[in-house]
Amino acid sequence: MRIVVNWPLCDGNGVCTVEAPELLDLDANDDLVVKQEHFGEELLAKAEAAVRVCPKHALSIEED
Repeated sequence: MRIVVNWPLCDGNGVCTVEAPELLDLDANDDLVVKQEHFGEELLAKAEAAVRVCPKHALSIEED
């Protein structure tokens, strides 16, 4: 699986990074950084939580 960011929608508010810090972070300019695009079942719940809390609906999960 992989986490996908719709970059035009993302405003870098960082809510997703709290839910999935293994996958996502903010840089010094408050821009979203995908730390780990591809992930396994062990991080699926965190990735789903990050997608769910994104206020801009900029995140999704795709099967590899």
